[in-house]
Amino acid sequence: MPKYLVEASYVGDGVQGLRKEGGSARRSVLEKACASVGGSVEAFYFAFGESDVVTILDLPDNVTAAGIALLVGSSGKVSLRTTVLLTPEEIDAAGKVGADYSPPGG
Repeated sequence: MPKYLVEASYVGDGVQGLRKEGGSARRSVLEKACASVGGSVEAFYFAFGESDVVTILDLPDNVTAAGIALLVGSSGKVSLRTTVLLTPEEIDAAGKVGADYSPPGG
């Protein structure tokens, strides 16, 4: 199942919600959301710095990942950045892809 690195930051009322509900409650909400679409949460951490939360999610496909991101982002209480993660074996396969390509100016 594809993996996604999702970095999130709480915005406005989202910070107050986190303070009220607590961190483990927010993790449970994400676990339930992922399970409802056939996925799971591999890792969930709170962090200092640019992101408040760093997660690794196993989701069925890019469409599902985009759907979860749209759902969470549309609340206006969380800002997200999602990165598709590739395994070393996927990079091995990508290195074998050939195409008829010529570089700019070449």
